[in-house]
Amino acid sequence: MSTHSRPERVGQEIQAAIGQILARGELRDPRIGYITITGVKVSPDLRVARVFYSMIGSEKEREETQKGLDAAKGFVRREVTAAVNLRVSPEIFFTFDESVGEGDKIDRLLREVREKEGW
Repeated sequence: MSTHSRPERVGQEIQAAIGQILARGELRDPRIGYITITGVKVSPDLRVARVFYSMIGSEKEREETQKGLDAAKGFVRREVTAAVNLRVSPEIFFTFDESVGEGDKIDRLLREVREKEGW
């Protein structure tokens, strides 16, 4: 039996498809900054896909990017459905991934401790 469940496999395919859309520059909304898709979580019935992204920038830039991504949901949904070949087109929701920023903060704190301790 496979090690991945179907929603996980579909999530990986959706992540790859959205990555291709971004790489080709098909999202032309000027509000959307440079983003990285960090993961996709798909519901067990494959009807909802939550796409997690990260980006570097201010809070205002992040809000503008979120607005641009929300406006592009229909386009992304059509492209993903065509690329992944699903019977049901999943509804796409974009969510900012806070974990990347938290990881950076932890790394910075660890470096500060190492410098103080003289490691």
